[in-house]
Amino acid sequence: MSSYENQDELYSRPVRAGKRTYFFDVKATRGKDLYMTITESKRRFDDNGNVSYSKHKIFLYREDFEKFEEGFLDAVDKIQELMATGEYRDPIAERAAQESEAPSEADSSDQDDANSEEDIAFDDL
Repeated sequence: MSSYENQDELYSRPVRAGKRTYFFDVKATRGKDLYMTITESKRRFDDNGNVSYSKHKIFLYREDFEKFEEGFLDAVDKIQELMATGEYRDPIAERAAQESEAPSEADSSDQDDANSEEDIAFDDL
């Protein structure tokens, strides 16, 4: 096992976003270098209804944080600029419009059940 694969986890923050959960984990190598892993987890069902999780992980090392942040913020700014043209769909506005339509009480109960299914722990992965 390389020193970057040490599982000395110092902090973990799950972020639920629709059908996906992102985990931001701060870890340390045996040499006490800090790094972050960002994991995207998406719940999937096979034809038999069995649950599995599709995971994608990136390792982000401390010396790259500033460049990563620069690139990320630049891409976010570009997305906002492109969205302002009106040529691209806006899923946030679409979701808000759907939510503004008054759901019935039965629909609200179904949504609560759906949300509880999305609550997953990192250990479930």
